[in-house]
Amino acid sequence: MSFPATRLRRLRRTEALRAFVRETELSPSDLIQPMFVVASEGAREPIPSMPGIERLSISNLVEEAGAIAEAGVGAVLLFGVPGVKDDVGSGAYDDEGVVQMAVRALKDSHPDLVVITDVCLCEYTSHGHCGVVREGEVDNDITVELLAKTAISHAEAGADVVAPSDMMDGRIGSIRYQLDEEGHPGTPILAYTAKYASAFYGPFRDAAGSTPEFGDRRGYQMDPANAAEAVREAELDLDEGADMLMVKPATAYLDVVRRVKDATAAPLAAYHVSGEYSMLKAAAENGWIDERQAVLETLTSIRRAGADAVVTYYAKEAAPWLR
Repeated sequence: MSFPATRLRRLRRTEALRAFVRETELSPSDLIQPMFVVASEGAREPIPSMPGIERLSISNLVEEAGAIAEAGVGAVLLFGVPGVKDDVGSGAYDDEGVVQMAVRALKDSHPDLVVITDVCLCEYTSHGHCGVVREGEVDNDITVELLAKTAISHAEAGADVVAPSDMMDGRIGSIRYQLDEEGHPGTPILAYTAKYASAFYGPFRDAAGSTPEFGDRRGYQMDPANAAEAVREAELDLDEGADMLMVKPATAYLDVVRRVKDATAAPLAAYHVSGEYSMLKAAAENGWIDERQAVLETLTSIRRAGADAVVTYYAKEAAPWLR
C-alpha cells in the first residue's frame, strides 16, 4: 500500500525501533586488527602517516594483542618488518624470523586469539616488490615456491590462518598442496583474491618499508577499472583451495565486495586499508567529521556490501563503540 497508509518513518522514530528492523549488524567480532611487528627489543615506533598505529617489538605486540582481545576483537593480522632485507626476501620464510617468533609468543600468551599471518615477500625484499625479480619483472613461479615456503613456516609456528597477499598466479594451489604435504591440512587460507593496484596503500608502505625501488605493482595487482576479473580471481582461488576470500581496498571497491559475495557465497573479508584509515584520522583531527560516526558508518557499509569480516586499523578503537 502507498502513502498515507504506508509510512516508513514509523519504524525510524526511536533507536529501539530502528534496531528492531536493522538489516546489517556490526560487532567487534567482525573486525580484524592489523599489527606491525619488528625485531627490535622494546620497540614502540609511531607511524607518522598512520596516527595511533605503531611498529611493535614482540613483547609489546603481545601486550597490545591482549588489549585488542579484551576489547572484543577476535583476530589480528600480522605484518613483519625485518631488520635486514635481501633480494629474495629470505626473512619471510626464516623459521626464526620476526613473524614466526611473534606467532609463537602470541599463541603462548593468547591462545584463543586468532592469529592470521600475511604471506608476501614485499616487506622482506630489498627492492620492495612482492616476489623475486628477474630481468626487471617479478618471476611468478619462483615467487610462488617461496610463498609456499613462507606459509609452511607460519603454520609450523602456530598461525591459525595464512593470508597470501602477493597476487601471483597459482599461489593458492601451491600453498594448499604444501600445507597438506607438510602436515597442516587444517590450516585455512585467506586469499587476497582481489588486491587492486591502489593509491590507498601509501601509509602501509611507510610502516613496512615496502615501497618498490623501481616501477610499480600494476603488473601483478589488479586494475582498479576491473570488477568481473575479481570474480574470475575468486573462482580460481576457491578451485585451488582457498577457504576465505579478501577484497582490498574496501570502500572504493564495495561493488566488487558485493559481486564476489553474490558470485561465490564464500566467506569474505574486506580490507579497510591504511590510506582509508589515515584519511578518516586526518579529517577527524581537523574537526571536519565526527570520527566515531564516520568510522562506524564506513565499517557498516563494508559489512552491508557483503563482507563477513573487516580488516581495519580501527578495530581496537571501534570495538568499545560497538559494545
